[in-house]
Amino acid sequence: MLFIKHKFAQKFLVKFKHVLATVFIVLFLDQGLKIYIKTHFSYSDEINVIGQWFRLHFIENEGMAFGMKFVDDWGKIFLTVFRIIAVIWGFYFIKNTLIREKYHKGLIFCSALILAGALGNSIDSVFYGKIFTESSFHVENVAKLVPWGQGYGSLLHGKVVDMLYFPILSGRYPAWVPLLGNQSFEFFRPVFNIADAAISGGVIAIFVFQKSLLKKADLPVPAQQPVAPEADESRSETTL
Repeated sequence: MLFIKHKFAQKFLVKFKHVLATVFIVLFLDQGLKIYIKTHFSYSDEINVIGQWFRLHFIENEGMAFGMKFVDDWGKIFLTVFRIIAVIWGFYFIKNTLIREKYHKGLIFCSALILAGALGNSIDSVFYGKIFTESSFHVENVAKLVPWGQGYGSLLHGKVVDMLYFPILSGRYPAWVPLLGNQSFEFFRPVFNIADAAISGGVIAIFVFQKSLLKKADLPVPAQQPVAPEADESRSETTL
């Protein structure tokens, strides 16, 4: 029994270390690219990475995914605080529910992606206003990393940096399309970041593969101890 408990504790720690490693890798890539874009691009600067369909295009938003934003400061604060609470709860949920109750490894990985994405954008919202100067459209005014408190905003009021842009298809709707006739369209128009991609990828994977992911691993059946054969009563009677 002690051996089984020890083995379970080892597997538990290994899985949680994998979660932490996933979160760290996503954060490293997300924050590294954001800091580079923030300190090297003017606002709305754009470069082609692969042809015309994959570009780095620098914009900032008030904290929601894909460039969306709330209408006022209170909405911004609410979203930031909500993200912080969600990140804390996410670590607890993954550790004490998904891992401890032996859910599918794929579900744990997808949950770690969602957690990492939420944490990545939370860092922008909480700290960027305190440590970066304001970005502008002028090349000579590229934002700089500055000492704490000398940035463009206050705590919880940082802007989330977006840069990944995939305008794969573009054109105009036919004239006969109701409401949209002759208007231009573009797919995929929203600009996002690695944290957004991690959240979206985790959610989509869980939705698509939910039948296999949303179930617990089969628990091993404990081996039964061999039962000693009973004495042959008939033989003992004849002996008597």
